[in-house]
Amino acid sequence: MDSILFVKAQRPHGAVQVLKALTGPVRTSLLNNPIRLVPLGFLGAIVLGTLLLALPISRTDPSAGGFMPAVFTAVSAVCVTGLITVDTPTYWTPIGQGFILLLIQVGGFGIMTLSSLLALLVRKHLGLRTQLVAASETQAMNLGDVRRVLIFVAKTTFAIEGAIALVLTGRFWVMNPADPGGALWGGIFHSISAFNNAGFALYSDSLISHANDPWIMIPLCVAVILGGLGFPVIHELLRRSGSRKSWSVHTLLTVWGTVGLLVLGAVVLGLFEWNRPETLGELTPGGKSLGVLGLSVFPRTAGFNNIDYGQASSESLLVTEILMFIGGGSAGTAGGIKISTFLVLAFALWSEARGHEQLTVGRRAVGAGIQRQALSVALLGVGAVATGTLALLVLTEHSLEEVLFECVSAFATVGVSMGITADLNTSAQWVIIGLMFIGRVGIVSAAAALALRHRRLLFKLPEEQPVIG
Repeated sequence: MDSILFVKAQRPHGAVQVLKALTGPVRTSLLNNPIRLVPLGFLGAIVLGTLLLALPISRTDPSAGGFMPAVFTAVSAVCVTGLITVDTPTYWTPIGQGFILLLIQVGGFGIMTLSSLLALLVRKHLGLRTQLVAASETQAMNLGDVRRVLIFVAKTTFAIEGAIALVLTGRFWVMNPADPGGALWGGIFHSISAFNNAGFALYSDSLISHANDPWIMIPLCVAVILGGLGFPVIHELLRRSGSRKSWSVHTLLTVWGTVGLLVLGAVVLGLFEWNRPETLGELTPGGKSLGVLGLSVFPRTAGFNNIDYGQASSESLLVTEILMFIGGGSAGTAGGIKISTFLVLAFALWSEARGHEQLTVGRRAVGAGIQRQALSVALLGVGAVATGTLALLVLTEHSLEEVLFECVSAFATVGVSMGITADLNTSAQWVIIGLMFIGRVGIVSAAAALALRHRRLLFKLPEEQPVIG
């Protein structure tokens, strides 16, 4: 917040001063708070994506569809969710699929990050206001690091996507030697979709028909995990790979939280689904192992279906909902409340149970402000999911289990579904659209965008201690 106050204290210069004079106090307020520009950037991409997908050339049947399939798919792609109301490979033409892929890349990369990179290429430098906007999107720790972070984000994104696309293209080509162009398109599409944790697939059953194929499942899982770690963590791992003691608290929480949840999720979901004929029971032992891996990886938050979740056990659905709600790492392509948020709250509970006044992770203390932020994100996330679930119960005839799964998947920008998305009426689809948007932009960012102003209190009130519990 200090950096934003610093901007307010400076004399506006150049184009910003002219823009303030022309647009008045309302838009000036937006310019002075770059965090508010993030949801506006995503809204702009959604509007553009809707217009592109509404074009007749985007649909296999130009007379079919209408506004809702276009806007729902645009929101799902920009918010890198993967929930769909129409079948991606049959409803959309290759041009439409290209538009979807573009929206996924833009959404995963971040509207503000992409804008800052374009400014960097044109102007060869970043202005202070642009740096602040980028910092709010990339979660850069220091303002001076933003330019380096943006360049690193671009290089990392295209390097990982390129490597995964190469492996997938080779596999698809082996599967269908007569169609090298289709193999290349499939490799590129699924690589970008996986790394950006989007979950869109060019197969009507998502990945169910490829659940036994390690040359498809393993590269996709690797892409999903790397995208879900977050760029700050990847950057730190590359710089300090041989010295775990020097890792930051954020990297410690994200890495060990990711490993722990992946292992725990695989073990628990494997116990519930290993012998169920409706899901993994009919596969080979190797296919079951790949299936368990996918069941643990894809809810965090890729959205590929490697089983029919409509046939999964209630226990597995509950575990999957927990994994989806937690999500992946901050400043990455994953959704949810984030691993760091969940673990900060878990450590806070552990410290409270042991009677410690200070919350510590490793050899570092975590401030009270971070704890309040984590609690706010978690509670607002619970509130968003509960509100969406109640709305769907009122608007549809589906069961609580089905709509809760759908709402958690939408809010956490996961994209896995029990198969009810296409059956939702228009009002229910708008509820899902709202959850996807809030989940991608972030509860805190959305709240900051709606807030008129931030006031720092110049006094403190007397303290009281209400009874808790």
